[in-house]
Amino acid sequence: MIKSMTGFGRATAEDSSRNFIVEIKSVNHRYCDINVKMPKSLISLEDKIRNLIQKEVNRGKIDVFITLNTHDKKDVRTVLNKTLADSYFECLTEIKNDYDVKNDITVSLIARFPEVVTLEQQEEDMDNLWISLSKPLMEALSFLIEMRKKEGLKLQENILSKCKYIKFVVDKIEKKAPNVPIAYKDKLTNRLKELLGEAQVDENKIAMEVAVFADRSCIDEEIVRLNSHLIQMRETLELNEPVGRKLDFIVQEMNREANTIASKANNLEISNLVINIKNEIEKIREQIQNVE
Repeated sequence: MIKSMTGFGRATAEDSSRNFIVEIKSVNHRYCDINVKMPKSLISLEDKIRNLIQKEVNRGKIDVFITLNTHDKKDVRTVLNKTLADSYFECLTEIKNDYDVKNDITVSLIARFPEVVTLEQQEEDMDNLWISLSKPLMEALSFLIEMRKKEGLKLQENILSKCKYIKFVVDKIEKKAPNVPIAYKDKLTNRLKELLGEAQVDENKIAMEVAVFADRSCIDEEIVRLNSHLIQMRETLELNEPVGRKLDFIVQEMNREANTIASKANNLEISNLVINIKNEIEKIREQIQNVE
């Protein structure tokens, strides 16, 4: 079963001291591109987060959003920068003395100056943090993968229906192909009769010309290869592995054979049927751009 590269997953986890919210979204991308947005306090866990995702996701642009809310503030304390506070106090006192202004220096005034009083976050045990984070991360990832599978099933059904139609048109071309040299012979004979009138038409030369035309316009090999690509497409869609790039290659080959049939057949009806095939191939190409 194929997977889409589009999906979304969300999960939360909470204990007595913290709350995690994890959101993961993915869209189509040529490679596996993972972008993680999270608090600075979790930066050291980024490699673990990436490795966990890469085990489950092979292609796509993956955006991971992690929110951490801390309930217990015991790990946060205020710190006084006494040196800086003394410097502010000396400056204010100097202004008072030099300019003979009212002394309104207060504790709250000095405390409001930048960097005098700061908050200091005590380092947490990263192993415990990872244990708390990995559960919602895995849960969100599972939701994402499940959504990608459902989208992949829809893509698979759509692509198979288009392959079925292409097969139907190829069969029509295969039935018409043998009649192309016959129609050419009739057209050539009638044209020569118009030009030569009552004069004798050399049947051997006509036969030779028709034989050359039949060889030049023969599309048997192209039809066989196009049918083979359709079988390969269906088999690839059933594989339980990332197949997006392989499908893209098969589509290129299908398009190549269709173009060759159109150029060699030299028949308006067949050319019109090939246009229908190429139209379906292009639709398949658009769909598989979102296949992992």
